[in-house]
Amino acid sequence: MHYKFQLTPLPYSYDALEPFIDAKTMEIHHSKHLQTYVDNLNAALEKYPEYQDWSLEKLLANLDKLPADIQTPVRNHGGGVYNHDLFFALMSPGGTPLKDGALKSAIEGEWGSVDEFLAQIKAAALSVFGSGWAWLVSSADGKLSIFKTPNQDTPVPVNLNPILNLDVWEHAYYLLRQNRRAEYIDAWVNVINWQQAEENYAAGL
Repeated sequence: MHYKFQLTPLPYSYDALEPFIDAKTMEIHHSKHLQTYVDNLNAALEKYPEYQDWSLEKLLANLDKLPADIQTPVRNHGGGVYNHDLFFALMSPGGTPLKDGALKSAIEGEWGSVDEFLAQIKAAALSVFGSGWAWLVSSADGKLSIFKTPNQDTPVPVNLNPILNLDVWEHAYYLLRQNRRAEYIDAWVNVINWQQAEENYAAGL
């Protein structure tokens, strides 16, 4: 992906994640919030053709090399595009099972069980103050960790491979669940696309 960036279509309908994630939230989240990040990222890059062939990952990894006036817009809106594209792809109707394999073995090796990992990422997500994200990431040697970012920051600048991410901005859940972030996280567990997470883990090895 590079300029001009476009809204990535969802791989499922807006109502496909119900009753866990409601259709109206998905519609607004994708067609309004993500579209705005895409539009603002393109606007930031419009007058800088020398950066228009940079991939989104390259832009986010080299924020300090960009002109000063677009560093913050690219960080915020580019991060919004990057994070949401991952997030939406990492959900599927009814979820997909985490099969025996490299990712499951790594999770069990780090946390003892998948259930304990889910408890830990829930705790991390609940501890995000204000808006942000909770992540399952891996380092270059495949070691897993739970990572948090504020706002639309990403793991890209610190060379961590994103495997799974959880949006805890209020716009991800407020229509249905108001301030009940814990309830939203418990619902999200039911729609995790573990197959995509496995592919993301393998890509980082």
